[in-house]
Amino acid sequence: MLARLHKMREEEGFTLIELLVVMIIIGILAAIAIPLFLNQRKNAVDASIKSDLRTLANEMESQYTDTQAYPATITQASAGAPVTVGTSSVRVSSNNSFTLALNATSDAFCLVGSDTKATHNWVYVSSQGGLQPAATTACPASF
Repeated sequence: MLARLHKMREEEGFTLIELLVVMIIIGILAAIAIPLFLNQRKNAVDASIKSDLRTLANEMESQYTDTQAYPATITQASAGAPVTVGTSSVRVSSNNSFTLALNATSDAFCLVGSDTKATHNWVYVSSQGGLQPAATTACPASF
């Protein structure tokens, strides 16, 4: 009988040291995983801006094919709202906003995409090979 009571007392639960070790291990894993997760979210926002810029550039080229001129403006009511390019409406991701500029001879265009949650802005310049990161929310001086 005493042996059974002694055996039950040994198997009651975890010691304080064991619990502290488990908590430290969980803390270390969280410290590694959380920054990686936040970085992946920013990469996803960047990917959505780039995808939307490519879609808008394709629509600009379609309008050029139809009318032999790029549309002078694009219309977007608010960030994330559909963008009107010529006569077409293009759906974009939420929070993304876009601006358009034509060069002096109107034979090339520049689209700038931005989002407050992105790592930086992106620009699509038709005469310079397409998509590239941008330091500001403006098109390059000459394109």
